[in-house]
Amino acid sequence: MELKLLFPFLMLHVIHDVHSSSSQWTVSVPKRISVLQGSCVVIPCLYNYPKPKSKKILTRWKGFWMNGKKVVSTNVPKWKLIKEYKKRTQFLGNIQARNCTMLLDSVGRNDAGPFHFRIEMPQYKSYSYTTTPVTINVTRIPQPPTLSVEMNEKVTASCSVSHSCPTIPPQFSWSHRGIVNRQSKRLNTWQWQTVSTLTFPYRPSDFNKPLNCTVLYRGGKQVTSSMILRM
Repeated sequence: MELKLLFPFLMLHVIHDVHSSSSQWTVSVPKRISVLQGSCVVIPCLYNYPKPKSKKILTRWKGFWMNGKKVVSTNVPKWKLIKEYKKRTQFLGNIQARNCTMLLDSVGRNDAGPFHFRIEMPQYKSYSYTTTPVTINVTRIPQPPTLSVEMNEKVTASCSVSHSCPTIPPQFSWSHRGIVNRQSKRLNTWQWQTVSTLTFPYRPSDFNKPLNCTVLYRGGKQVTSSMILRM
């Protein structure tokens, strides 16, 4: 399961100075995320806790993502997850830096949640952020990609989709040969956009012919958008 492809890039976007936030039991997570069935989702998470009155330095942090009383993901090595989540989750966050980001793969209809984060500090306290849960809206049918075409001496076509799986972004295929480039960017805390651009010389034989862009998502679902080429 290829789940670490963009891990360093993700962390650069998620970590910031959480130590400057108010000294309370707080967590920053999206309330609701839309995820295509079979795909993956990275749930961004930053947590904070009151400053201990003791000057004793904390050296141990245990983070748990929970679905009710079930442990979904954890940073504790060799923790045995139940079969429902085994090999489907990764704790991506640097728990010591108060980052609790989690990845959930192969999202199914039973993965709606709600999910919440729990922190355990054996030298201090433990806390469950049950009042700030994350709910997943699992969609069965992917939205068609947005397709646009510019025609001069060359044809330049762009095909874009939004998704929640930056570690394994959608794959694009075109019905015409040409030079293909792909770029991804972050739209918000949990949503990404991937764009495939196709460029090829215009020929009269292309006139009134359809140009198709097909997108294959993590999990095997695919969808196609089409446009007729006209000068």
